[in-house]
Amino acid sequence: MRWIEVTIETTQDASDAVCEMLAQLGADGIAICDPLEIKNLLSAPDSLSFADDSFVNSLGEDVNIRAYFAEFPDGIRLGAKEEEYDNPTGVGNIYGQIANGVHTIEEVLDIVSTRIKEISEFLPVGKGLTNHRYVADEDWANSWKQYYKVMSISPRVVICPSWEAYEPKEDEVVVSLDPGSAFGTGTHETTAMCAEIIDRIISPEDAVLDLGCGSGILSIIASKLGAASVEAIDIDRLAVDVAQENCSLNKVNINCHTGELKDAGRKDYSLVIANIIADVIVSLTPDILGYLAPEGRFLISGIIDTKTERVTKACSDAGLKLAGSNQKGDWHAYLYERA
Repeated sequence: MRWIEVTIETTQDASDAVCEMLAQLGADGIAICDPLEIKNLLSAPDSLSFADDSFVNSLGEDVNIRAYFAEFPDGIRLGAKEEEYDNPTGVGNIYGQIANGVHTIEEVLDIVSTRIKEISEFLPVGKGLTNHRYVADEDWANSWKQYYKVMSISPRVVICPSWEAYEPKEDEVVVSLDPGSAFGTGTHETTAMCAEIIDRIISPEDAVLDLGCGSGILSIIASKLGAASVEAIDIDRLAVDVAQENCSLNKVNINCHTGELKDAGRKDYSLVIANIIADVIVSLTPDILGYLAPEGRFLISGIIDTKTERVTKACSDAGLKLAGSNQKGDWHAYLYERA
């Protein structure tokens, strides 16, 4: 198999919307290089990072986004890749149904360009789609490493790539991670917001369900912070394979399996996490109370500004009340409990 790497140069204002669009198209991975974030890291008073002026100036101003799509013998399949799921019926809505089926590279580029043009109607998108290339399997595996470094994503949690060494400070919990081709490295706001909330609320009595677990990062964080039991579910077998490998790497006992909410192993979780796209969260909310313990909470993220009203209304209609929230950039995370 080989991969198509699509490069988009965009603005900070539009970068979150572009990433959500690519996720909805069914991109198998997204890497983001934001010059402003790098400059802020370098200029922070307590930063241990250093770079010379020529490197800083070379970053420019554009946010560089690279999306990866797998090419199969019959073409590039956008949306739900049905053979990857145990129960493919109805999974198309995971990707917002904005595109599906098998496409040529020319068609994929045209679809991406069209979606960027639609985003430009309400946000400045910058240069847009600038390049694409074919990437071999071995290059795909290594392409992540240049964007992925040790980072602290909550008061106690440090994410460390599996190929790097890190000596934890007192009270720090280190999560070793190899994202592979599954979403979830901790670099994106949606994951970081969830990690911050989990760090704040997790207790030794918690039974946790992580829906759309991706690389397993949030499941592993919950387990390492002391949750009594953790179950991780994703519709994508590839993501579950990566999550299982990361659980082994971190020596945590997590029940990882393919499936949807209806395939969860119990009905009394004290915390259900759904760091996925807004449309899927809306579709989950009518059923979520059936999986929560009486004092259970529902942590949701992956919600961009334009979708907040729809999501919060769905949660309210489902009998949930807001117990906390977090925001980074254009993204929102909410913590709900029974009304």
